[in-house]
Amino acid sequence: MSVAHDPLDPSTWVVTAGRPGRAGEPLNYPISPVSTFAHGAERIYSRGDSTPAWEALETVLGGLEEADAVSFASGMAAAAAVFAPLPTGSRVLLPDDCYHGVVKLAENGSQQARWTVERLPMTDTDGWCSRMGSVDLAWIESPTNPLLETADLTTILRAGSGTSTLVAVDNTFATALRQRPLDLGADLCMQSSTKFIGGHSDLLGGVVTTRRPDLLKQLRETRSLQGATPGALETFLALRGVRTMALRLDRAESTARFLVKQLSEHPAVFNVRYPGFGSMVSFETLDGERADRLCQALGVIIHATSLGGVESTLERRAATPGQEHLPAGLIRFSVGCEAPGDLWADLQQALQT
Repeated sequence: MSVAHDPLDPSTWVVTAGRPGRAGEPLNYPISPVSTFAHGAERIYSRGDSTPAWEALETVLGGLEEADAVSFASGMAAAAAVFAPLPTGSRVLLPDDCYHGVVKLAENGSQQARWTVERLPMTDTDGWCSRMGSVDLAWIESPTNPLLETADLTTILRAGSGTSTLVAVDNTFATALRQRPLDLGADLCMQSSTKFIGGHSDLLGGVVTTRRPDLLKQLRETRSLQGATPGALETFLALRGVRTMALRLDRAESTARFLVKQLSEHPAVFNVRYPGFGSMVSFETLDGERADRLCQALGVIIHATSLGGVESTLERRAATPGQEHLPAGLIRFSVGCEAPGDLWADLQQALQT
């Protein structure tokens, strides 16, 4: 059933939507570790029929885009569900700079002769537009991970509208609070709820939103057949986390803008990249050795993989297997909710090493 978005500000929607709401019921859905239901009603088995907690989370996330949402066990499970229905011989278009898990997923399918893969810079708007209608899946990432390149989504998605190309956008870095690709013509929008939706680095999850009933049915069937269902605890944590997503993102975005200015003026930093919104920043040091020393010298900022949490994290991405093609000194920085001055002081002392 489609979810109609009330005329509420998104920051209000994430706090109020998807609650039980009836007198005498808990304010929040409790952890509900259920696999099966007594016969006689619509629900029979959770893997195929969903649970009230999944549906509450999907109400919140789908309503942010005036769409339907399907939740998954991880961001990669959500991405794999988009690729799963592609027929043998399909053509897939990916950005040059793309999350390495999705790249590996696409490469595995190519090696198995399921599809062919083409890569294009996300900034090559004409190239992306010219391939709409000739590829079966266009997987767009904007901002990209980790170089933070942004696509001309309006032009590219307009070009894909009405064609045979299935257009999916990885919206993890922007979230539905900063851009809504479905409004611009995307067929599918994917997010890793591990990141900004959960916001506390304590769960794995993913979500795909769509306004097309045929794709909604397909996503639910894929989730059921592949068993890529979200866990009860993870669903509870994602619902708890999304309540503060707007607050966390506003705070982290404000701090990111402050730090981008400071980093851009520091003599040991090069090529500061920031898309103008969100809390993801990347910058370069002179080489990989200096970047490694910076990562080890931090006191407040955590040297860790992943992003979108209340805590600030960074890492040298070229040190990650499969990311060796990146600039050796590239740092991906997820700005959290700490005091801006404390973060800058920590970066300054680390850069001095």
